[in-house]
Amino acid sequence: MSSLLRILRFAPQLNPLYLGIAASAVLAALLALATPFIIGAATDRIVDAVAGRTSVSDAVTSVVWLALAFLAAEVAATAVVSVGGYWGDVMAARMRRILSSRYYDHLLHLPQRYFDTTLTGRIVSRLNRSITELTQFLQFFSNNAFTMLITTAAVLVISAFYWWPLAVLLAVVFPVYMWLTAKTSTRWQVWEGQKNARVDTASGRFAEVVAQMPVVRAYNQQRTELVGFEERFDEAVALTREQSRFWHMMDAWRRLALNAVFGALYLLIFIRTAQGEFSVGDMVILIQLMAMARQPVMSMSYLVDSAQRAVAGSKDYFEVLEQPRERTDGRALPAGAGEPAVRFRDVTFAYDADAERPVLDGVSFDVHAGRKIAFVGESGGGKSTVTNLLMGLYPAGAGAVEVFGQDVAQTDLAALRALIATVFQEPHLFSGTVRENIAYARPDATDAEVRAAAKAAYADGFIEAFDDGYDQVIGERGLRLSGGQKQRIAVARAVLKDAPILVLDEATSALDTKSERLVQAALEDLMVGRTSLIVAHRLSTIRSVDTIVTLRGGRVEEIGAPDELAESGGIYAQLLQLQQAGTKEAKKMLREYGILG
Repeated sequence: MSSLLRILRFAPQLNPLYLGIAASAVLAALLALATPFIIGAATDRIVDAVAGRTSVSDAVTSVVWLALAFLAAEVAATAVVSVGGYWGDVMAARMRRILSSRYYDHLLHLPQRYFDTTLTGRIVSRLNRSITELTQFLQFFSNNAFTMLITTAAVLVISAFYWWPLAVLLAVVFPVYMWLTAKTSTRWQVWEGQKNARVDTASGRFAEVVAQMPVVRAYNQQRTELVGFEERFDEAVALTREQSRFWHMMDAWRRLALNAVFGALYLLIFIRTAQGEFSVGDMVILIQLMAMARQPVMSMSYLVDSAQRAVAGSKDYFEVLEQPRERTDGRALPAGAGEPAVRFRDVTFAYDADAERPVLDGVSFDVHAGRKIAFVGESGGGKSTVTNLLMGLYPAGAGAVEVFGQDVAQTDLAALRALIATVFQEPHLFSGTVRENIAYARPDATDAEVRAAAKAAYADGFIEAFDDGYDQVIGERGLRLSGGQKQRIAVARAVLKDAPILVLDEATSALDTKSERLVQAALEDLMVGRTSLIVAHRLSTIRSVDTIVTLRGGRVEEIGAPDELAESGGIYAQLLQLQQAGTKEAKKMLREYGILG
């Protein structure tokens, strides 16, 4: 339950609502307690009239007033409960917003490594399931628990006033019932965690398949995916059977014990009434009080069940929130002069700490401001890893990555990335309009600036041809656009950012020849005056760079100008020869290096 209290402490701004809900619960409980006394008093008046101890007319007058008092109490209780319920619903909605925002904010600042090892669908499933369970419990608790607790306490006090053994028996029931429930809870939590893991895995795969539906259909794997999905839910169903069988068996024993105790209480009340210790009105009052006490106890099963689900959900929620965030307290990183714009000093890195061989092994090079450097090497040789380390997506395992003379490991990552514009092989567009995707680099950009960026990226022509122009909705991941169109919008986004460092990570590798020429022309314009790091795909796209770094097995093999390396006999020279040969064997080797064309 400590995790639930931790959740409540997340939102001190909701304290007024908590107080309002508590106040309405107190009033509702007091008004509900008035009902037994009104009915008890009416019963005594009627009994007196039947026995001849009072006149019928006096009894009728008293009963009428008591009926009006009953109506007033019920109307007031209805109003109070409605207001309290409204506050509870608003509190739950605001709590959901707070929990969701905190979860999202934390995700947005987690290191890239977290997303490399966690299914996207599982992240989304946790958000939906955990927060839904938490808010449902808080809503139920706020709308019901205060009333239940206050009613129970009041019934104990009133019962003690009439006859203390009744209060003692009732007082024993509650802790025993809760103790039995707590004993049940430990095993229940284990099963719930196992179920959540299965459901999260199934949900994660579901989201992945939806995003890759063309591949699923192309390979006719619909049945395979469905079977895997159903198997995980079948496992969850099997766990639910075991969990539910145990829970309801224990719940049945608890309820039987409860029925026995309340049966004894009713028997004692009947005997005391028969012996003349209680009036008929007193008996009616006590029976109703016992019923009022019984309801909270019976409702505790649902309360505990809801609380357990919330606790299980909160564990997953806090598991994410306890992941360390990216560094945001480093030094500022202005684009200064003097030092190289980018420097790698003996950098070693592996994505997996247990890997036998690092992806980068002692890599060193300098890139001076305004210069262009390209990385050439076999697929998996570490070219894209260089750009990932430059952007601070991963920390270097050894050595240092420096930008304008400052170690990336000591800088503010947001300030670092503000200096870098990136065009990836995959454009990574969002659902929405063309304008929104270009302005993603600078949401405050004017319409004129967005259009100028599109023109610089040779994208304004096809954009203007759309029915809605820059307000054209492009669909999820830009599915309504061709590959060349998507990439030119990505280039326009980089143009709009206008950062001093430009990273091109195989930006034209997935394009046809015509689209490549257009995108390459836009990139050539974009690189003017900027420090540019290019992960090469086609050798023809890097002949104009100042420096080429060739990588083999994660190590730097050569560094030099294109003309120098073309004569050195190294990787670059070999690739040029293979490209010129044009044979099937040469093309096969070029593909192994991710280079063809």
